[in-house]
Amino acid sequence: MKILQAIAGAPYGGAENFFVRLAIALERAGVEQKVCIRANPKRKQDLIDGGVDLIELPYGGRFDFMTKRNLKKVIKKFQPDVVLTWMNRATRLGFKVKKDKFIHIGRLGGYYDLKYYKYCDRLIGNTQRIVDYLTGEGWENNKVDYLPNFAKAKNSPPLQRDAYFTPSKAPLIVAMGRFHGNKGFDVLLRSLIFVPGAYLWLAGEGPLRVELEALAEKIGVKPRLRFVGWHEDISALLRSADLFVCPSRHEPLGNVIIEAWAHKIPVIASDSDGPGVLIDHLVSGVLVPVDNDEILGKAIRNLMVDQRLRDRIVQNGYQRYEESFTEEIVTQKYINFFKKAIRQCVESQES
Repeated sequence: MKILQAIAGAPYGGAENFFVRLAIALERAGVEQKVCIRANPKRKQDLIDGGVDLIELPYGGRFDFMTKRNLKKVIKKFQPDVVLTWMNRATRLGFKVKKDKFIHIGRLGGYYDLKYYKYCDRLIGNTQRIVDYLTGEGWENNKVDYLPNFAKAKNSPPLQRDAYFTPSKAPLIVAMGRFHGNKGFDVLLRSLIFVPGAYLWLAGEGPLRVELEALAEKIGVKPRLRFVGWHEDISALLRSADLFVCPSRHEPLGNVIIEAWAHKIPVIASDSDGPGVLIDHLVSGVLVPVDNDEILGKAIRNLMVDQRLRDRIVQNGYQRYEESFTEEIVTQKYINFFKKAIRQCVESQES
């Protein structure tokens, strides 16, 4: 079984991080593969360190003919059984022709425009709701599969609070993601008004950084807010936290919740698409209404003082992680899926 993966990807992002983790996990599992990525020094080095054979391609705009041409050359030489493309830019190349023998699978982590996926033979959604969206848009049930992401906790020591001018005894909230309106970080900032004494570390970057700083200044929470940037070592960041908050207005999966579970950190999240499915309210996390800073603030304050609830959430969240979202479980699901797709393709050609 030979797998070729292709991704353009942004400099940072959850899908990009999971792509790297999955490629390395498949390599460890003995899968013969090759990956084609857009130039990114950190991503390249991580893949090389993981033993993954890679090629860098431009993945430019509409008039980038080099990527499509070179990708065809890679496919012709490598002769993969499966080509797995991630997100729109890599998938829309439409490089398959009738003589190609591979199965083209598109992997979606959101509710993308399906015009980019018309050349695919099968699709993967990383949540059941995305799968439902795909079948609702006309894809046949037997050509759409649900395969979740996995998380992995490293034994990294927590970050030093004094490096971020944070008192050692202060309750510490951590949130992470791209600074975009969908992530709801403005709601989280306003919720700090209802949690006096708590500090917030925001990990990430994005177009709303300046607006978030201005909002924090305006509402008087800036002294308790720290922008800590992107962290490659998520484990160190999460092990620093007393609790993790995902305030997203729109979150198809909520991979950060799985990460928090893996690190045994209690979770509060808005009841958006992904978190609302992942979390069993007051069992594996706390769900709050989307866009309600007062209820979010009160939920944070209540969880900080309720040790019994925190312990229950940590225990049940970690159990959920071990049952469904470990590297071993998810990697084997991918391998089984590839084998099934190849087998079904052979059977259809023989019939």
